[in-house]
Amino acid sequence: MSALTAAPKATFARTLHAEWIKIRSLRSTWLTLACLLVVGLGVTGLAMSSAGDEYATATAEERRTWDPTGLSLTTYIIAQLIIGVLGSLIVTSEYATGLIRTSLSATPRRHRLLAAKMVLATAIALVAGQTLMFCSFFLGQIILGAQDVPNASLGDPGVFSAVAGGGLYLSAIALLAVGIGAIMRATAGAIATLVGVLLLVPALAGLFPSWLDGVVDIWPTMGAAAVFTTVPDPEYPHPWLNLGGMCLGVAAVLAAAFAVQRRRDV
Repeated sequence: MSALTAAPKATFARTLHAEWIKIRSLRSTWLTLACLLVVGLGVTGLAMSSAGDEYATATAEERRTWDPTGLSLTTYIIAQLIIGVLGSLIVTSEYATGLIRTSLSATPRRHRLLAAKMVLATAIALVAGQTLMFCSFFLGQIILGAQDVPNASLGDPGVFSAVAGGGLYLSAIALLAVGIGAIMRATAGAIATLVGVLLLVPALAGLFPSWLDGVVDIWPTMGAAAVFTTVPDPEYPHPWLNLGGMCLGVAAVLAAAFAVQRRRDV
């Protein structure tokens, strides 16, 4: 009985290992991760370079709500797009090259193949995203300190949870991209959809009727992105609940991806 129970785990482990070999052998994987760190830290440096002038001209109210942690983590706006591209490519690159037929021949259980891609996308995004968040935080605080502007340390109230929450947020975005990629099976379409979700909808949020406020609370770059801050936002007073709601939305997209994966031909 124990051997029979262990067999499925071994099979999934082999699928996971095979997917890891494919992902790590792609040049695009490493280029995207390098772009994430270089561009992400570059954006942090540029965004923080003028913080001294902003603080010097800030009003008393603006100084009371000064959030050095949130400022140093604003790089997530660009990082989520890059991590989303990586998540999409993990799925759609095989459809573009036709390798998906070989993958499905080796792993006829499609849900197992998609699950392996999701696990790897989450792990890669968590490590890369968390690395970027911590590096951005420390870089941002160094720049603020050099400008003699109030800055934060990792042990200050709410700082560690904001930085760690940033890595979780980026992991959820990677999973969302995998789900969209599995549904659309085309890189351009998946990335265009992701850009619409992350940038276009928030830009048009002011046009939404009031009964859609609940959706705004959990939408990426809006309610869920409040997790990056340490100063409470009156519009989003419960950032971790908002992030949890976003994760439920991502789970719904993944469920749709599994359903589509089982029904479609290659």
